[in-house]
Amino acid sequence: MTDKRTMTLNLSANEMAVVEKLADDKGLSKTALVRQALRLYQSISDRIERGEKVFVENPTTKDKAELMVLS
Repeated sequence: MTDKRTMTLNLSANEMAVVEKLADDKGLSKTALVRQALRLYQSISDRIERGEKVFVENPTTKDKAELMVLS
């Protein structure tokens, strides 16, 4: 069994609206959305720490933009 902990997260009204919309759009609970976001952030951080670059690509034009993670 996984040891779980509880955390209180204070968000602005705008930030909470974003969380609620994303969770609703994805059919996830807010908790599941935050867990998924953390896994994504960790994956991107790990790649950047290894010296890799992360890009997003426009499917139509094939233009690429590097994803920057602020520390």
